[in-house]
Amino acid sequence: MKNNTSSTQKKVGLYDPFLDVMGGGERHILSILQVLESEGYDISIFWDIDLTKQIENTLNLPFRSLTFAKNIFKKGTAFERLKELQSYDMLFYVTDGSYFVSSARKTYIFCMVPDKKLYNMNLANKAKTANSQFVANSIFTNNWLEKWGLRPTVIHPYIAEEFVDTPPRYPKEKTILSVGRFFPHLHSKRQDIAIKWFSQLKKQLPEFKDYSLHLAGSATKEDKEYLKDLRLLSAHDKSIVFHENISYEKLVSLYQSAQYYWHFAGIEVDENTHPEKTEHLGITPLEAMASACITFAFKAGGPKELIFNGRNGYLFEDQKQLFFLMHQVHQNTKQQNIVKATAQKFVQDNFSYEVFADRVKEVLL
Repeated sequence: MKNNTSSTQKKVGLYDPFLDVMGGGERHILSILQVLESEGYDISIFWDIDLTKQIENTLNLPFRSLTFAKNIFKKGTAFERLKELQSYDMLFYVTDGSYFVSSARKTYIFCMVPDKKLYNMNLANKAKTANSQFVANSIFTNNWLEKWGLRPTVIHPYIAEEFVDTPPRYPKEKTILSVGRFFPHLHSKRQDIAIKWFSQLKKQLPEFKDYSLHLAGSATKEDKEYLKDLRLLSAHDKSIVFHENISYEKLVSLYQSAQYYWHFAGIEVDENTHPEKTEHLGITPLEAMASACITFAFKAGGPKELIFNGRNGYLFEDQKQLFFLMHQVHQNTKQQNIVKATAQKFVQDNFSYEVFADRVKEVLL
């Protein structure tokens, strides 16, 4: 464990029970802490294993002052937590339905999932969160939290320059990319649908017969069975390539070389009943748009806030519509270039690091 925090420094603590997933939500909240570090704060994470290398390698987020402290939220008593948190200027935590009384000067509850079960504001939880501020990751999440009686503030993530710097005319290969954790529950990225539809795409549209489908994402031990099922579903088709727990550099390379991007989160879900099973924001579609991929996303959840159909990408509601759009776009190089340029400008204007950092400082400092 590192232990180089100066007692004279301003301190920020983080508790995220899903930290080891190392997904887009984790990158988002850690990016917020990185901005605070640049403003002179030391960062502590309440986790019993040092994950510094994983954070650097998987999320490409190096810290100067990162320490890992005893996980007082898992093993400590309420009194121990209060005593420990007194020395913190800020506490961030992601709720799994649990709430804590915090003695930090400021407390922020980071909301990544619009799941009503997580925000049961009974009398006890209202008391515990009376001096806390809820922070939502997207307009979509924010709107649902407001329906449930909360008053959150939105801080969107940023898209790293490595993606945004992809030239619009970067050499593209005959590939379709889909990025997301390999898991079948919650807001599953539905790689199973991608595999089935890709096989049908090549049969129905001859112009795609030489294309390959690349599926990239993280996979924990609990996800291995689902990943095994996906491999079986692909029937060892060599044009379907799996990229499991790859490096950040490799991920950037996949985006840069892919001509098209598919996003299926939210398909076969009643959004009004289960918003938590749709895409909550859509970081990977944004990364694809920044990387000059022609992006197709299922019309549900966060992507509806990001994609303006036919301008910076495409929304689809079923297989027939996706295949029709793919065929139309593939035949029109001029339209492809317009969509790529518009998509990149949209990301640069709204999801740059500068916009993100300014928003973090506006809300938190």
